[in-house]
Amino acid sequence: MKKEWFFDRYCGQQFVALVEDGKVVEFAVEKEESGCIVGNIYKGKVTNVLSGMNAAFINCGLGRNCYLSTEETYTDYSKYEGMMGAANPALHGLKEGDEIIVQVTKPPRGTKGAKVTTHLSFVGKRIIYLPNTDFLGVSRKIVDEAERERLLGFTDTLRKKGECAGFIFRTQAPLATVKELKKEVQYLRNLYLSMLENAKRAPVGTVLYQDEDLPVRVMRDSLGDEISAMHVGDIELYERLKRLAKLREDIPERKLVLYKGERSMLREYGISDLAYDATKPRVPLEGGGTIVIDHTEAMTVIDVNSGSFVGENNLEETVFAVNLQAAKEIARQVRLRNIGGIVVVDFIDMFDEAHKTAVTDALRTFLEKDKAKCNVLPMSELGLVQFTRKRVGNELSSYLVKPCPHCHGNGSVHDDLFMMTQIRADLMDCFADGYRSAVVELNDGMARKILQEGIFSKEMNGRWKGRQIYLIPHKTYKEHHFSVRGENDRILTLPDNAQLLY
Repeated sequence: MKKEWFFDRYCGQQFVALVEDGKVVEFAVEKEESGCIVGNIYKGKVTNVLSGMNAAFINCGLGRNCYLSTEETYTDYSKYEGMMGAANPALHGLKEGDEIIVQVTKPPRGTKGAKVTTHLSFVGKRIIYLPNTDFLGVSRKIVDEAERERLLGFTDTLRKKGECAGFIFRTQAPLATVKELKKEVQYLRNLYLSMLENAKRAPVGTVLYQDEDLPVRVMRDSLGDEISAMHVGDIELYERLKRLAKLREDIPERKLVLYKGERSMLREYGISDLAYDATKPRVPLEGGGTIVIDHTEAMTVIDVNSGSFVGENNLEETVFAVNLQAAKEIARQVRLRNIGGIVVVDFIDMFDEAHKTAVTDALRTFLEKDKAKCNVLPMSELGLVQFTRKRVGNELSSYLVKPCPHCHGNGSVHDDLFMMTQIRADLMDCFADGYRSAVVELNDGMARKILQEGIFSKEMNGRWKGRQIYLIPHKTYKEHHFSVRGENDRILTLPDNAQLLY
């Protein structure tokens, strides 16, 4: 399988896409300023304790109070298999006004605040260090039982005397020596001790520890041998990732490829269009079948249709073939769209019990490639398959679309950030075609946003230096409507409201 990563940064965002055999299977966006808060550790303050819900709400300075279960005994290390040591006490003694150190495990969603835990974890390349949780675990991807036992046997050598810490051995742990594992644990332990020292003086709401940003997390969690290439569209990001590759040693520098084209890299490789297709409810299957993905407040519902698919034998075999195709595509779509929570799939009715089992097993097998834990239940008598997928970050649609302001949220329109990336890509096409100036006609509000937030300031000071961009705002234009045209005339005839960008 050809497996390629794509990294880029622009418009104040960082973009990462994973393409396997020409299909986008992962796509993530993160703000450069704030990034993803999952994994961040905060000094919080208890604002409310609800005994009837066994919950407390913590002010971490995130806008909305965070949710903490007062009965937590350990963090849900669902990607790993392991065992608990001595049970950690529940948090029944919490009261309003208490200061507490917590780590974000789930981001805010809708009107809900982030979910936090008191069981902290520090992620390294080969090991996850759990300073106050007696849990020993091994990645599920390490299937050799002898190797698993060998790794767990290192535990006593990694712990300090009297320390009740836990360890999780990640996928790359078997490649390391005991000395390297000890060195990594000591580094993570020092991070924890330094954080505790800072917490003594820090005010409530302080970020005590922040996880790496999106590109670095991807590099940290990726296996070098499986990667065909890592394409990088920004020179600064390229140099940074190249330094990381040298430190890792398992990703050859030759696999890091700096994109030198004049056009937008994600558009040039067709990734932008493929990612935007992931916001559409209807997904075509090879041969004419389709799946339809519908989001509700409680769950995501997926319907499988045969469409124009025509089999070669009988109806049962035709339906079975469509359902197998659908199972593979559903696994890709939930991973690409980053769908979390409960998912219910309505497969086309089958009568053969062996076919029902085969389709369910196929779905389970395809979902095993997902980093997020998925739990698949057997097919019901109604032909429904239910599965859960752990929520990790925000859904892809949160970057590409937003609720429509004209129909009270019943529909959606392009998100502002997505529109900025499309304008940027068109400008790059314009300059790549040899034009020295560009005229952009667009919505009045979008023009103000570009000017006030300096959306294209990096490009104007870098690759677009010496070029001129004129913005012509229109109050009658919808937010998603714009046009870009190139100009080489020395004297341009423009309306009075035209504004020169930077």
